Amino acid sequence: MTSTRIPRLRQATLVARDLEAVVAELREALPLGDPFRDPVVGPLFGIHNAVMPLGDTFVEVISPVEENTTAGRHLDRLGGDGGYMVLFQVDDLAVARARIARLGFRVIFDYEDGGDTDVHIHPKDVPGAIVALDHMKRPESWRWAGPDWIEQAPAVTGPGRVTGATMTALEPAKLAATWAAALGTEADGDRIVLDDGELRFVAGERNGLAAFHAEGLEADVTIGGVDFVRA
Repeated sequence: MTSTRIPRLRQATLVARDLEAVVAELREALPLGDPFRDPVVGPLFGIHNAVMPLGDTFVEVISPVEENTTAGRHLDRLGGDGGYMVLFQVDDLAVARARIARLGFRVIFDYEDGGDTDVHIHPKDVPGAIVALDHMKRPESWRWAGPDWIEQAPAVTGPGRVTGATMTALEPAKLAATWAAALGTEADGDRIVLDDGELRFVAGERNGLAAFHAEGLEADVTIGGVDFVRA
């Protein structure tokens, strides 16, 4: 069983020691909107964040503010800033939940607010990053970006968008197949086609997020330990 539509990459998340420095670099390189600081993430995860629109997609930076957080441990493993999570929008969450359960993938976070839902899969089951499957009551909205995006999208969202990502992998085709299974689609070798984008899997020394693909860049740039490359 698959979702009725190929998922779309809606939000790209980086983890950084110095949130404000990375936010400033990102806003200089990309036509990002004003940051939304979500008050919910502190009590939930021990972090603070900034979610910035890029067209009707989003770039988020998170940073730990407490000891012994998942974000802090990931920074320690990386030895610095880097990619953290990829949020995909799905149109049928019930199908997605059934698929995850059938595959034996563990859910580490399941959050609902106002009919909008965010589900995180354990990164040991789908290696390389936290894969999140999100469903919005109104597809054009994105609650996690703040009041302007709850049950609606602003009339003007600006240029650019995040279209995909590149993962490094010990076994690219195998990792692509695992991610594709989680997303309810199929991999074409080391590539997954998304709604308006793609995921690429390339050989590397570890499984991890190497790059985000984005429209709106004047030139490729590395920020927060992640390459941002022109889509």
